[in-house]
Amino acid sequence: MIKKTLLFMTFVFLLSTASLSALTGREIMQKASDSIEAASTHSLVNLKLIDKNNSVSTRIIEMFGKKNSKSESLSLIIFHSPASVKNTRFLSVENNGRGNDQWIYLPALKKVRRIAAGEGNKSFMGTDLTYDDMGARNIEDDIHNLTGEKKVDGRNCYVVESVPQNGIKSQYSKRVSYVDKERMVPLKMELFDKDGKLLKIMIMGNVKNIQGHWTPLSTSMENVQEKHKTIITITKIVYDEKLPDGIFTTRFLQSGRL
Repeated sequence: MIKKTLLFMTFVFLLSTASLSALTGREIMQKASDSIEAASTHSLVNLKLIDKNNSVSTRIIEMFGKKNSKSESLSLIIFHSPASVKNTRFLSVENNGRGNDQWIYLPALKKVRRIAAGEGNKSFMGTDLTYDDMGARNIEDDIHNLTGEKKVDGRNCYVVESVPQNGIKSQYSKRVSYVDKERMVPLKMELFDKDGKLLKIMIMGNVKNIQGHWTPLSTSMENVQEKHKTIITITKIVYDEKLPDGIFTTRFLQSGRL
C-alpha cells in the first residue's frame, strides 16, 4: 500500500512539474523574439523577386537596426541596386503605445514622403512584404495559442497561432508560426487574409549561429494568391556594432549623409 501511494505521489509530482515547465504560446513567441534581440544589426541583403511567369528581378540592400533609449526599434534600409531604385532609403521607427512611424525617400522625387497609416498593407518596393511587415510588432498586440507540435525541415517545432487583440490593427486575421523547439527560431510562418484564407507562406532556412544569435540567412516569402515570391538572402550580418543615431532620422533619409 505504501509503495502504491509513493508511486501515485511520484506520478502526480511529475505531472505537476511537467505542467509548470510547459511553455505557453505567448512565452514561445517572446523567446523567439528574444533570440534575435541585439543592441544593433547591420546586414547586406540580396532580394530576388519572382513573378508568376518566373521572371526574376533583383535588389541589393543594406539594413541597419538598433534599439533607442526607450527600447523602441529603429530600422533603416538603403537600396544600392539596380540603378532604378539606387539610393532609395526607408526608415521605420517603433513607438511605444502607438503605431509605427515610417518614411521613404525616393530619389526621382528628391524628397522624403511619410507612409500613411492606410498604406500599411501595400507592397514594399515591389516585394511580397508590406509596409506593416517592415515595422516591429509588439508581442502584446496578439493573443498567442500553442496548438501543437510539428516537424519542419526535420526539426521539432512548436505550432503557435497568433490572432490580433480586440482593437489592435492587423492586415492578417491570424498568423501560424512554427518555432524550432531547440533554437527558438521560427522556421515557417503562414499568414491569413481578412477572410481567413491563406495569403502568404514564409520559410526561413540556412540557420547559423552568428555572434550567439541563431540567424536564418535565407527567407522566402510567397504570396500564394498572387503567385509571387520574394527570396531574401543575407550575405553579411554583424550584431552589436556601434551605429550612429543620426542615420535613423529623416534628415539622413533626405541627404544620405550624417
